[in-house]
Amino acid sequence: MIKQDLFEKKMVDNLIVEAPLADRMRPKDFEDFFGQEEVVGEGKILRKLIEQDALPSMIFWGPPGVGKTTLAHLIAEKTHSTFVALSAVSSGLADLREIVKEAEERRKMHNQRTILFIDEIHRWNKAQQDALLPFVERGIVTLIGATTENPSFEVVGALLSRSRVFVLKKLNTESIKNILQRALKNKTRGLGSLSLQISDRLLTLLSEASAGDARMALNILDMAVKSKTKEGIKKIKIEEKDIKEVLQKTHLIFDKRGEEFYNLISALHKSMRGSDSNAALYWLARMLEAGADPLYVARRVLRFAAEDIGIADSRALLVANAAYDACHKIGLPECNVHLAEAVVYCSLAKKSNALYVAYGKAAEDARSTSHLGVPLHLRNAPTKFMKNIGYGKGYKYTPDFEGGEAKQDYLPKELKDKKYLN
Repeated sequence: MIKQDLFEKKMVDNLIVEAPLADRMRPKDFEDFFGQEEVVGEGKILRKLIEQDALPSMIFWGPPGVGKTTLAHLIAEKTHSTFVALSAVSSGLADLREIVKEAEERRKMHNQRTILFIDEIHRWNKAQQDALLPFVERGIVTLIGATTENPSFEVVGALLSRSRVFVLKKLNTESIKNILQRALKNKTRGLGSLSLQISDRLLTLLSEASAGDARMALNILDMAVKSKTKEGIKKIKIEEKDIKEVLQKTHLIFDKRGEEFYNLISALHKSMRGSDSNAALYWLARMLEAGADPLYVARRVLRFAAEDIGIADSRALLVANAAYDACHKIGLPECNVHLAEAVVYCSLAKKSNALYVAYGKAAEDARSTSHLGVPLHLRNAPTKFMKNIGYGKGYKYTPDFEGGEAKQDYLPKELKDKKYLN
């Protein structure tokens, strides 16, 4: 029995040593948890709930690599809870039932709380999410769900109403640089035991290249170091070419402090505007093959469909929105053809920026005339008092008029006859 315990301990120790740097460097305290001070900073509500051991079920919403999983681990450790993790991609109801059974036993025997962390909870369907409800309500498990998608749309209402949503923001360059420096100094879990040399400039470049993803930054650094580690070499110097080699296809996003990424987006946008579908396809492929987020590209195409095409071809917006939906549902590599279809359609469509210009003019007027009231005949009158003081009085219901035309003013008198669309 003792040998078995020693063997298991050795195995766990080996796994920790061999784990990716991002896993080894998970913070053990809030002081090392960078970039989310608005959520868990001193005096913030989540920090208070953790310190008071009064945890609600929670949903962490934020982009990849910002600390959702790490924060869940940290909360479990600080509250002395048992931490159980599930991936919504590879787990289902059978896994949930087994976890709940063990959590009930743990609560009965030791009065021990179980934190159930479900990564990518938006991947669970309605039935699977509904199955969580009774266990969350009874307190058998405290749920911490992590999602990169808006929980208002991806988490069922009943579960969402029983959870507190915390928004984790994209990490800035300074926060990621602090995380990298912490890994370089830590001798037990990080790279501090190595005689490692890396310039401050390169750390800044790596921080920018990671696009707000701390996990990516740490793993790139880890791979670069391992690629340079050889027996007999006492000093390791990490250079820019080492980082680029690790990045491989994604090196374009790294070049010139991220400038090349925005150059590619600009080239795609201007090629579509210039109706050059071949060039647009090329720049799209350059971005996707370099590892760009397809949803980011889809959002830009969706914006283009309204800003540069608009009412010249309203179908462009439908095509672009369908491509965005496909990217959301199936991701890469399958969604590349959907984006290609949207990009080609937008390239070949007639162009007009009339909507863009019109909204700009309307927005300018809106800012300078926000003191103007809504004309009385256009106001809603849900109560008798409002009707008595003239709300809605004189309004002409258009369908009642022949030809669907009712002559009346729809703008404040100060803006009468103002034209935004020519």
